[in-house]
Amino acid sequence: MTPYRLGLTGSIGMGKSTTAAMFADEGIPVWDADATVHRLYAPGGAATRAVAAMFQDVMDGGSVSRTRLRAKIADDPKALDRLQAIVHPMVAEDRALFLATANAPIVVLDIPLLFETGADAECDGIAVVSAPPDVQRRRVLDRGEMTEAELEMILSRQIPDSEKRTRATWVIVTVTLDSAQASVKQIVAEIREKLAHA
Repeated sequence: MTPYRLGLTGSIGMGKSTTAAMFADEGIPVWDADATVHRLYAPGGAATRAVAAMFQDVMDGGSVSRTRLRAKIADDPKALDRLQAIVHPMVAEDRALFLATANAPIVVLDIPLLFETGADAECDGIAVVSAPPDVQRRRVLDRGEMTEAELEMILSRQIPDSEKRTRATWVIVTVTLDSAQASVKQIVAEIREKLAHA
């Protein structure tokens, strides 16, 4: 059985992880690109040796420090491209394994850079999480994990929210948890209906 592949994406601070958890609560298996990268960067992870060979100073006790990596990318614009050349094939392999073993009628592919990496071509439908720019900025900076300059650098590498919304099958507005949850339930119902009549 080939599952219906729903791509879930959205810019940083839009509430994508929270929304992904809502799909999981609906019984939909979720593949998480960020969690996959965390595993690849953990001690003994498949990417650690290759990343260490390229950027020795980003390692921390056998794992890749994402904070140091962010600083390295901020200093060297070409560093991100070199890093992605290592990590993206490993991430794609993990996603393919998930799809081959999911055994469910619907799956969610939670991919922050869905459009940027061309992974949208693998999806049957796309849900974009969105919130107003002031809400997005506050959420990110309130975490205390990055500076305003780092946020700007990340946003500059992402397709603008307005464009993502135009390319979406569904837009999930995440200003409140209730509205996001209602959208998730509606999307799942629509996909199930579509599959029932396929």
